[in-house]
Amino acid sequence: MKAKNCLIFGGSGQIGRHLLRKLTKNNYKVTVVTRNLHQKSYMIKTQANAGYIDIVECNIFDEMKIRKLFTKTDICINLIGILYETGKGSTFKNIHSIFPSILAKLCNEYKVKQLIHLSALGINDAIDSEYAKSKLEGETKIQKNFPSATILRPSIVYSVDDNFTTNFMTLLSRLPAFPLYYGGGTKFAPIHCSDLTDIIYHVISKNIHSKIIECVGPEIISLKEILKILLKLISKSRVLIPLPFFVAKISANFFQLFPKPLLTLDQLKLLKYDNVPSKKYQTNSDIGVPSKRIFEQEVEKYCYMWREGGQFSTKKYNPSNS
Repeated sequence: MKAKNCLIFGGSGQIGRHLLRKLTKNNYKVTVVTRNLHQKSYMIKTQANAGYIDIVECNIFDEMKIRKLFTKTDICINLIGILYETGKGSTFKNIHSIFPSILAKLCNEYKVKQLIHLSALGINDAIDSEYAKSKLEGETKIQKNFPSATILRPSIVYSVDDNFTTNFMTLLSRLPAFPLYYGGGTKFAPIHCSDLTDIIYHVISKNIHSKIIECVGPEIISLKEILKILLKLISKSRVLIPLPFFVAKISANFFQLFPKPLLTLDQLKLLKYDNVPSKKYQTNSDIGVPSKRIFEQEVEKYCYMWREGGQFSTKKYNPSNS
């Protein structure tokens, strides 16, 4: 069987690297677009045998250059997304709305067989978030320009390479107390990166088209419960302090001044809304790919990096302790 050609945007991130290994192991040839070949190529090249991965350095808004990549493409996958704006073109509108629209038009023009776009769960409800509005606008433009596209909406995606559990464990290991926004009641359905790439592979291999699929893990967990799990795993005891909204807003204003913001005002708005299945669309379980990985069990595999003494810590994690 002739290997199909996949064109991936955002292939150097946590999801991209997992997906590269999955695709190349199953005889797909992959072209990965990166904006910085020198920084990213060493990570990308290690994900598969020689001949299965081609790396192209390109500004994603250089339409003339990316256009050439579509001439031999069967499947286009867009994994690019940002959690906060940094200027210099890295805005929600550019990344989440304009760029997906460009991809959809090119997929249509070059008769690409599949377009898979990674969006986000809960964006219909978070009407006061610029992040959510830009994601929703991007979905609308994709559906207009390439109606057969498949849009995936994952909840929080976690793994050893994430910016979610790793950032939380870093902060929990250093701070004597931790703020609880909205009382820590916001609910999530965290999905492990490997489970998400299994879903993407299923969509490709089963040739699924024209769907919005909500991608969720096997559990519904509140933010407070997540923090308690992480504290238990790193053998720390911390005070979790519910913050009034006006104080939370002040803290978000402060945190978003950092080069890599710990929290922005827009993210604070997002935290008002549960990040769980809406029941308006099919989930990964509905299409036959239920998530298998349990949050606590997976984070346990790499949490030792945040314990005193690391993997040789004398304070061993005991799952029977609460």
